[in-house]
Amino acid sequence: MFEWISSQNVVLLAFLAGLFTWGCTILGAAIVFFFKNISRKLLDVMMGFAAGVMIAASFWSLLQPSIAYAQDNGYGGWSWFPAAAGFLLGGFSLRIIDALVPHLHIGDEISQAEGIQPQKKLSKTALLFLAITIHNFPEGLAVGVSFGALATGKPSAAAVMGAIGLAVGIGLQNIPEGAALSVPLRADGKSRARAFYLGSMSAIVEPIGAVLGAALVMLMLQIIPFALSFAAGAMIFVVVEELIPESQTNGNTDVATLGLMLGFVIMMVMDVALG
Repeated sequence: MFEWISSQNVVLLAFLAGLFTWGCTILGAAIVFFFKNISRKLLDVMMGFAAGVMIAASFWSLLQPSIAYAQDNGYGGWSWFPAAAGFLLGGFSLRIIDALVPHLHIGDEISQAEGIQPQKKLSKTALLFLAITIHNFPEGLAVGVSFGALATGKPSAAAVMGAIGLAVGIGLQNIPEGAALSVPLRADGKSRARAFYLGSMSAIVEPIGAVLGAALVMLMLQIIPFALSFAAGAMIFVVVEELIPESQTNGNTDVATLGLMLGFVIMMVMDVALG
């Protein structure tokens, strides 16, 4: 299995990994066929869990490899620089996207929509869809650059398993994310099929982001440590700006925090065990 994976084009591997994470979102969105409503407490736990997975993945799957790569490629005492610079750039880039793209967080009213609003007002459904799409792109990018980093010579088993572990972790937290969009849409009056479709398609950007990330890294191998930390910064921005606040504003702070801790530990164990 390892020999087959290590012999494949990393862009193809990234694309397949992106399809897997998208498939997990589709699986989560399918919950709408069985439930019209999910309790707010469960939704907050799911959001917390997703945040925990993303925080752990940002460090063990992205920042730590970024620093290690810099140390192995002549940065010396400056091995911290690519991780720091890429991390901040990733966060600032998501801030710009967040400020420009109209979107609405789950649970908010349409009057609370963020971003530059078009002259023709978008529906609440469209704004929710855009919010989840913005959230999912950094995840696809993270998967892509993780696999793209395998293009440097013959990849080690640990590096391959680390990239796979990241894809599995992101896929795992995509399941509740898919449900977190499709079920509220169903509760707002959408048909089950429509809510499922929108929940599923919100993550179509993940395979796209994965391919872009892997291709960019392959074209310029020197940017690997910056690309890894860029993805980490983008993911942390999403966690702190969106997931944690959403999970903490409905009176379920304790269980949401425990969900975050559980997600963090599961992703940490996966990263250490696989990578």
